[in-house]
Parts: sequence; C-alpha cells; structure tokens
Amino acid sequence: MTGCERRHGTAALALVTVFLTGAAMAAVPDWPQFRGPQRDGRSGETGLLKQWPDGGPKLLWKIEGVGKGYSTVSIAGGKIFTMGDLKRGDSELQYIIALDLKTQKELWTSPVGSPHPSGPRCTPTVDGNLVYAIGTSGDLICAEASTGKVVWRKNFEKDFGGRMMSMWKFSESPLIDGEKLVCTPGGKDATIVALNKNTGELIWRCGIPEIGDRGKDGAGYSSIVISEACGVRQYVQIMGRGAISVAADDGRFLWGYNKIANETANIPNPQVRGDYVFVTTAYATGAALLKLSRDGNAVKAEEVYFLDPKQFQNHHGGVVLVGDHLYGGHGHGEGLPTCLEFLTGKIAWKAEAPAKGSAAVLYADGHLLFRYESGPLYLIEATPESFKVKGRFDPPTGKDPAWPHPVIHDGKLYLRHHNLLMCYELGEK
Repeated sequence: MTGCERRHGTAALALVTVFLTGAAMAAVPDWPQFRGPQRDGRSGETGLLKQWPDGGPKLLWKIEGVGKGYSTVSIAGGKIFTMGDLKRGDSELQYIIALDLKTQKELWTSPVGSPHPSGPRCTPTVDGNLVYAIGTSGDLICAEASTGKVVWRKNFEKDFGGRMMSMWKFSESPLIDGEKLVCTPGGKDATIVALNKNTGELIWRCGIPEIGDRGKDGAGYSSIVISEACGVRQYVQIMGRGAISVAADDGRFLWGYNKIANETANIPNPQVRGDYVFVTTAYATGAALLKLSRDGNAVKAEEVYFLDPKQFQNHHGGVVLVGDHLYGGHGHGEGLPTCLEFLTGKIAWKAEAPAKGSAAVLYADGHLLFRYESGPLYLIEATPESFKVKGRFDPPTGKDPAWPHPVIHDGKLYLRHHNLLMCYELGEK
C-alpha cells in the first residue's frame, strides 16, 4: 500500500467510524410519552445488566426540585420532561418542567393550572418541538419544547363539559397520532376528542352511549392506546363505565365493554395485540381478553375469557405483554408478581409480593422491572417457566407512595419519587 493509499484508507476509516458513531447515537430512541414509544411499558434497549450487584446499579445522579407529583418522565431531544406542583414566590401552581439531559439543570417551567394536594399524574407527551400535558383540573396545554412558551390551551370542563368518574381528578397522558392530539375529557357529548395538535382546534368529538350499569360516568385514570384490530385504526381507552373504542378517522363509537368497570377508579392502560385487547382493573373487578371483529362498518368486541379478582386484577402499575405472556402485579394494592397466558388467561405462575403495595412494571432486554410503591425495585426474568429474581435495591425515597413508572433511556434507569429524580447506570460495561 502506498503512502497515498494509507492516507486515504485512514481517512476513509475515520469517516466510517464517525458515521457508525453517529448512527449508534441516532439509534437510541426517545422515550417521548407515558409507558414508552408504543405506550406498552416495553423498552427496546439491549445490553443491559442481567443481574444487579448487591446494593443495585450505580447511582449516576440524584436531584431535587421537581415538586409534588406522581408524573414520571419523558425523554426527547436531549431534554427530560415531567410535571410537578411547585411554589414560585407566594403562589403554588402545577407546571411542566424541562431539564437538560446531560446537566440536569432546569431549562424552563411552564404553568399548567391549579395545584393538587398530591400533585399531577400526567406524563408529558413530546412531539418534535411541542410538548403536551394535562393538569389535574383538566387544563390541556401545548408548549414549545425548546422554550416552554404556551402555544395553545384548552380546559376539559369549560370546553368539553368534561368530568371525572371519581375524586382524584384528571390523570391522563395525552396521545399524539399524526396531526391529532387525542384525549378523554369524559363529557357526555365529548367523552373522547381529537384536536389539531398544532392549533388545538376541534377535529371531532365522540359521546359514548350507555354500555352498562357498572362504574360511573366520566373519564377514568387510564390513557388511550392505538389498535389496528380487524383493519380499523381505533383508540382504545378505559373510562368510568369500562373499556371503549372509537374510530381514529372520524371518532365514531365502535364498541364498549362494561364488565371491567368499577365505581372507584379504573386505572391501567389496555394492552393490545392484533385483534385482541386485554383489560384489567382492581377494586374487586378482574381482567378480560376481548377479540375484535368487523361487523359491516362497525366493530364488535367478544369476551374470550374473564378472570375474577381472585385470579387477576391490577390496581395500578399496569401489565406488559412479552411474547405470548402477560406480566404484572396482581391484587388490590398488593402487586403479587404474576405471569399469565395472553390468549387463554391460564396462570403460568404467581409469587408472593416481595414488597408492599402495587408495582409499576417495565420490560427491557429479557427482564421485568417491578417498582413497588413502598420504594424497592426488583429485576425479574421475563419467563413463563418460573418466578426468578435477578436483583433488588432500595433507591432513596420521598414522601407518599413511589407510584411514578420507571423509564429506561440510553442504558440508564430513571426513577422519580415526588420531589426526587434519580438516574442509574443499567448498561453492561
């Protein structure tokens, strides 16, 4: 090889290295909304620790100052977004909070609405340079992700006759689907609405007909997920009266399932796969798998199985679908780790709860993270064979339950407990 060839070869290698490095950096997906990119509690990241050391993964940083709240974090565009009740001067308000991902420094706060005794529940949804959030009083705002400047705002009660099924106020995390923002005010004539995500203008509204006597009118505590069942793009939600679905194109009501409703709080997100929808709530309710099919221009939902509350009920913290099995915490306020067959409802295994309270569950790289409301975090192998714990640790705790869901981004684990936000190293070295 000549000197010129060596020089060109070195330059080419450097360009390839730069390209591959840039591609690797670009390959790290954002976590732009509640429960991840697909709203299913699943992370696609690999190369994570398969066993935690004694004392847990390495704590990279811990900060205070995100206020009261059960909101977890979204991560997009080099920023961390969350919500919290903060006192600024003599007044306390609910805010969207933006932090720099690298330095954790506060970039901006944008007021949303009135505070709540225990803070907001919504996790901000990020779409390009816009971020969306719903306050506990039904304030829906769109703000610039770079500056926090409010672009538009609505109020569920004033603009849509919105209402909640019970006392804990609005808790939904909004959905962005193409040019639409979709959310659940819970009003009689506007149970679910679609708005132009850039302007807030109404695209369609859907009032839900009577679907049964169980539960209560109004929005629940779940967030909308998208289904493509039987070739119809639809928004599936659990509200005060149970599970419902509306067509994405025009908001027409498709189907309802009342049996899953209770009168106190209907909380977990539905899980969807193909033509199936899995729903569960607690307060002595249970769980069910529904199969959807076309009925002319309509869609019908048929019950495949129903599990009574002694078999499986998820209070909050959700479930995840991995292969042909669902994993989640069973019991009202208990969080017993459970694995069940998605299509049959057969319990593969159920273990005693290793900690107190409900558990928020997240899947990543062959494992489940169970984050208990009492504080501890457990690493559990995602296998239907048996219950296998691969590690546990006790992160620093704040006041009240540790309900915010865990988030994994770029090999790091993010945990929030009210005013505390923590980051741990999960990548294998």
